Amino acid sequence: MKNCHELDYPKEKLHIVWVTDGSNDRTNEKLKAYPDVTLLFVPERKGKTAAMNRGMGFVTTPLVIFTDANTFINPQAVREIVKCFNHPQVGCVAGEKRVDMYSTGGAVSGGEGLYWKYESWLKKMDYQLYSAIGAAGELFAIRTPLYEEMPEDTLLDDFMLSLRIAMKQYTIAYCDTAYALESGSADMKEEEKRKIRISAGGLQSVYRLKELLNPLRYGILSFQYVSHRVLRWSVTPVALFLLFPLNILLVVCSESHPVYFLFLLLQSAFYLGGVYGSFLSAKSVKNKLLYIPYYFLFMNINVIKGFFYLKRHAGGTWEKSRRA
Repeated sequence: MKNCHELDYPKEKLHIVWVTDGSNDRTNEKLKAYPDVTLLFVPERKGKTAAMNRGMGFVTTPLVIFTDANTFINPQAVREIVKCFNHPQVGCVAGEKRVDMYSTGGAVSGGEGLYWKYESWLKKMDYQLYSAIGAAGELFAIRTPLYEEMPEDTLLDDFMLSLRIAMKQYTIAYCDTAYALESGSADMKEEEKRKIRISAGGLQSVYRLKELLNPLRYGILSFQYVSHRVLRWSVTPVALFLLFPLNILLVVCSESHPVYFLFLLLQSAFYLGGVYGSFLSAKSVKNKLLYIPYYFLFMNINVIKGFFYLKRHAGGTWEKSRRA
């Protein structure tokens, strides 16, 4: 609430809604002390998507901004987001997610922080081309009438909601001057849980947004979606680990052609760097250079694990990863 009250925006235009479910600490008691808050609480845990569906019934403003309780947004965020909606084609605005790289040591916050810098750059490039592809739940906004109620078992509610809006011929603007700051996961075990869940949600989204795979209907949006998301969640992880035995086969069968041998050498060095990065992470030794191969391999392994997670879990609730 302190963060909400620090926002540089007219207070009479802000309607603050907190949605909690299954909270068994003093959260609700503390929130009731604020007269400018609408508090929605149910004792049963139904998941974030159900909470969003419930909360939207109490939104009366033309725009709605979503954020998480464990993130801090910059004071100018609301003003910057509202500016983006001056363009009538913008239906959703994706804020920038930043990870506090000093909240934890090792590859946890370092790898996650580097990943989100790369992801933010991709979103910026996507928006310059046509539209950002999805929004992070830590900070994004939509035009209220465009909200589309989602099934409660949806794993990536932010991604599904924003893409559904884009499929209605609106664009997703990317606003890097509105950002949410979040601590990194407490450790790599917690980060693994988070990545598996996100990967499972990505695969679920590929199926539920299958009509977006049609470039004849959605044009450039379809191209961006496939190249930025679908390949990452489906083809890339499998291809990545098939490349190594295929490279060995090429070297053996091509009479040691130098090009194939060079590729095999580079790939082996990358994988070994990832393995050594894992070892250093376990020892809490910082090495930014080895964060890259380690975290890259870590993410792709968890995409494969996400497939099996999706087969086992049907609901939209989970144990949230502990943050530092």
